[in-house]
Amino acid sequence: MTGNRSNDVAEKQFRFIPYRRKDLLAWCLQDLATQPESLACQRAALIQFCNLLDSVFHHDFRVLIESLKDSYATQAPDADTRAMPRLQATEPAGGEDFATALGVLLEKANYEVISQEDLNQALAQSSVFKVSLKVDFDDFSQVLLFCRGEAKRTEQLSSCFGLFRREIEFVNYDRVVLYLRFRNEGAQAGSTLLKLFQNVPKADLEMLFPNTHVRMRTIDKLLIGIPALVSGGIVLSTKLGASLVVLGSLLGFWLGLRTQPVELNEAVVMVLLTGVAALGGYLWKQFNTFKNRKLRFMQALTQNLYFKNLDNNAGVFHRLADDAEEEEVKEAMLAYYQLLIADAPLSRAELDRRIEQRFAEQLGCRLDFEIDDALHKLQALALVHEAEGLLRAVPLNEAIGLLNRRWDDYFRP
Repeated sequence: MTGNRSNDVAEKQFRFIPYRRKDLLAWCLQDLATQPESLACQRAALIQFCNLLDSVFHHDFRVLIESLKDSYATQAPDADTRAMPRLQATEPAGGEDFATALGVLLEKANYEVISQEDLNQALAQSSVFKVSLKVDFDDFSQVLLFCRGEAKRTEQLSSCFGLFRREIEFVNYDRVVLYLRFRNEGAQAGSTLLKLFQNVPKADLEMLFPNTHVRMRTIDKLLIGIPALVSGGIVLSTKLGASLVVLGSLLGFWLGLRTQPVELNEAVVMVLLTGVAALGGYLWKQFNTFKNRKLRFMQALTQNLYFKNLDNNAGVFHRLADDAEEEEVKEAMLAYYQLLIADAPLSRAELDRRIEQRFAEQLGCRLDFEIDDALHKLQALALVHEAEGLLRAVPLNEAIGLLNRRWDDYFRP
């Protein structure tokens, strides 16, 4: 099943800005050319400002990544480094610290928490991939699920060997992060699992868990059971009829229900052997039918996971840190630019409205812009001043000087 992203309809406004930073900068530069001459001539300055802003955020996120690496080191399932023996006693356990730091990182990357209510709802829904799955949550001491980009999607599914096609509608997540910590019992006691997936239907969240079991749906049981009953009746009435008569006669004689013994000659033995062979062949065929159908379900599950898995373990938070850095820069850049071109100082609500309106009108994108987060970053860098509830951006040349000094301060002894 392949997604048609052009037909996706967002379920709600999300904080995630679904455009690359460089594309947004080009968008701002294009708009800058339409501004008064005093602003339109500052194209090179705006590019320099955005590059410096990106460098400052990149340095700050490097510190965050190092912190995540340290807290994850003691629980990384695929680490290829060794712990120093003399330092083991001073190393932190890392589990809870890492989960907290991961939550902070996902918040910066504009991911949303998948609540227990959402997960229960997903578990109760029918699978998009026609597979019934079951997860034993008792195996885990901690389960964290996060998503980004929730939209309604339509797909064409074939049935009856491709003779018929039907359209289904379902809720799809663009990205899903799964963090698991196993209980202190069993083969994987205390170990953790961190995974990143793409294009996950909400109804199929179960397939992301490592202990997922494939089960037969009612329709699958009927598709196997009804033909089995019909063929069983045919075998019973044709190939097993004579054998059942002989067995009935033997049983009746042994129970004293009849006095005439059954002569076990060559013909009677052949009848019994033929019946046993027919019964064995019938049972083996039904077992193979069940096994092959389950293997097809497992194959469908494996194929879906293969194309949906984006990253694992330490690779996940490295990718997430890059996403979070990109989001932070985009938010700060857009808020600063909108204040820069404003005719007068703006309130937070008005700034938020203008940015969201611009996305809606020019890009057709419904966005819940993180105005407080963007302004917090800009004010921490002294790039935006607020007085009596009104915001104004410092001039570009001054902003470049402030960022240059901050960058130099990182490396002062």
